Amino acid sequence: MDFSRCITLENSRARLRPLDPTDFAALKPVAFDRELWKYTLTACHSPMDLAAYVQQALQGREKGLRYPFVIIDRHTGQVAGSTSYYNVNLDEQRLSIGYTWVGKEFQRSGLNRACKHLLLNHAFGNLGCERVELETDSRNWKSREAMARMGATEEGTLRSHRNTQGGIRRDTVIFSILKPEWDGLRQSVFREFDARG
Repeated sequence: MDFSRCITLENSRARLRPLDPTDFAALKPVAFDRELWKYTLTACHSPMDLAAYVQQALQGREKGLRYPFVIIDRHTGQVAGSTSYYNVNLDEQRLSIGYTWVGKEFQRSGLNRACKHLLLNHAFGNLGCERVELETDSRNWKSREAMARMGATEEGTLRSHRNTQGGIRRDTVIFSILKPEWDGLRQSVFREFDARG
């Protein structure tokens, strides 16, 4: 994957484009809800936290560790949050989708599912992936249920896997979607966003 390339993905509901330093101002109105960051690795409760978050995401892209996108809700034209590719290993034909957060007003609206459609479709269709992973804090039942609803398979729990906020070592639950499963999911879970659906 060429991390220097500008990747913009779009369907009927969402537009994903590379995160840019100038997105800081547009992210501020949706970023400071404490519930958004309850189970994330780092919290984002102030403009200073958000600036650090954006800077860290962009540094991750420069180092080839993470490709961060800004999420735009096509119904309103508003910036709604952010998501990323990471753990990209195209030699092994796999990557992870994560660092995803969507402002409260955009939750349960189908926007997150529209974003996952774009990211999965690009991973399987353009990047040649055979496997896409998603992970979450084991305590985050809302996220776990959302991953299962979109057709991802829960594979197991990595115990005491990562340091997270509050000095806690979290257990991480791993989900995956495999390339042979993608066509069926495109025609069912993601049908409303798929041009061929």
